[in-house]
Amino acid sequence: MSTLPPELERLRAVADAARANAWAPYSQFPVGAALEAADGRVFGGCNVENASYPAGTCAERVALGTAVAAGARGFVRVVITSTQHDPTPPCGICRQALVEFAPALEVYAVTPDGRAARWSLAELLPAPFTPASLENV
Repeated sequence: MSTLPPELERLRAVADAARANAWAPYSQFPVGAALEAADGRVFGGCNVENASYPAGTCAERVALGTAVAAGARGFVRVVITSTQHDPTPPCGICRQALVEFAPALEVYAVTPDGRAARWSLAELLPAPFTPASLENV
């Protein structure tokens, strides 16, 4: 049974569906993400690995890129699902990419058995490099 609030279950379903399509032959670590825009649209993404490891892309950044390509610019929450026993937060690169558009983002991670964790993006990335960091350039 999930510990997510009922209004987030639709996001979990999108993240789970995306995770089912993940390309993770090297890490065996499939991840799905569902990113909710400020206007209520939801964008899914899965990780896409590559034999040249740095060329892979995380689920969160795939969802973000899809959302931006559709014209979304502000986001309220992301739900991340993986096959791990413990809820898994976004990696550092994903945190940095997300803060560009959503410094107040709510981040949820859910395991297959429904265990969930919640963080604010500010908790996960307390001193971000943002567009304001470039003002004195």
